[in-house]
Parts: sequence; C-alpha cells; structure tokens
Amino acid sequence: MEILYGIEDVNQVAKSILEKATSRTFLFYGNVGAGKTTLIKSLAKELGVTDTISSPTFSLVNEHLTESGERLFHFDLYRLENIEEAYDIGIEDYLDSDAWIFIEWPDKIVSLLADSFHKIEIMHQDTGQRLLNFITL
Repeated sequence: MEILYGIEDVNQVAKSILEKATSRTFLFYGNVGAGKTTLIKSLAKELGVTDTISSPTFSLVNEHLTESGERLFHFDLYRLENIEEAYDIGIEDYLDSDAWIFIEWPDKIVSLLADSFHKIEIMHQDTGQRLLNFITL
C-alpha cells in the first residue's frame, strides 16, 4: 500500500495502517525528520495510549500501556552500535512478547525477527507531504 499524505492526515493514515495490520510488529524506515515518530504517536493514540509518546533516542526503548492494558514498546535504535547492544537490553524478550512493537532504525536487529512484521517506509517530499509505503513481510 502506498499513501501520499500531509501532516494533517497522519491520524487517518494511522487508522488505515492499523485496519490493515496482520502483525503487531512494525519497522519504521526513513531519514531523520521523515515523520517516523509523528506516525508512531498517531498509531499509539489510535491504539488507546494516553501518555506522551516521545522517541526513546537515548533510552532505546519506551514502554506504554493502552487503555485496555495492552503493552506497546517503542524502540529507537539509531544509536545502537551493533546487535550485541540489542541483546544487552534484552531485545529478544521484547520481541517475543505479545505487545505492540514499533521500531525506528531497525536495520541491526531485523535478523532477530522470526515472525511476520510490517515495514513502513516514509519519505519526505519536496511538497511537504510524506510518501508512505506499507509492506507486510
């Protein structure tokens, strides 16, 4: 699925993604400033997370709860040097949970994903809009 959207449409895009989701694991790709965290905030809101969502750039992972008690783990692996650092934070335990998993900068841990997942590529356009590719793997 390919979507061209403006920032004002991000909540509708999040809703559409969740309606088509067949997995709880989402990998987010895009340059710095492409809108990954903004989309994750909207996805979390659609899932019923009420607390503030921010990128876990330095902590690597933030945990949130939905109103129904489901867990959501938001990873930002930009600063991850290698896969050993992922093991150090116990990433396999997170990935094996039944939680929603949103991972920004997932390149170094893709080999750890055994189940299906969604790949979301976001590209900032010159018009200010974003082009999103939603792929199920």
